[in-house]
Amino acid sequence: MSARKVSPLMFLPPLLFAGLAALFLIGMQRQNPDELPSALVGQQAPSAEMTPLGDKPMWDDAALRSGKPTLVNFWASWCGPCRVEHPNLEQLQSEGLTILGANYKDVQGNALSFLNELGDPYEAVGADTAGRMALNWGVYGVPETYLIDGQGNVVLRIAGPVTQRELDERLRPALDSLK
Repeated sequence: MSARKVSPLMFLPPLLFAGLAALFLIGMQRQNPDELPSALVGQQAPSAEMTPLGDKPMWDDAALRSGKPTLVNFWASWCGPCRVEHPNLEQLQSEGLTILGANYKDVQGNALSFLNELGDPYEAVGADTAGRMALNWGVYGVPETYLIDGQGNVVLRIAGPVTQRELDERLRPALDSLK
């Protein structure tokens, strides 16, 4: 009988599969695999580049270095989850937390109607009509909320609505750690 030579290329597909599986396994080793990572955590918050939203007071970079924790919330009137999180933002505002708003790619009249209908939890708010500011902040989509310490550093990012669960499990512990 003659011995058949085995081609080294036969081993390539299983090796590629094993390498890909290892990459996926390493990627899932994050503390919370459902949480979207943010390159901004631990960094200075990007600049505020907005236009006025009606006659609402607008905020700037200095508002992020007020010496007290602040939330920056990206939202839009056309965003369903933004309506879901709104009562929680109002609750946080009533507890004394400063919340700054960035209205994302919205029509000014619709944004103002949204705030008139649901209430205005923002100490100051501006419009990011072109989405440039959101791009600099790494926003995937609205709503997104960032916790900023009193020196302008990003402490936490919440991608999605600020639900009661997010409040209890992530935001309040992060706020407590800043005290």
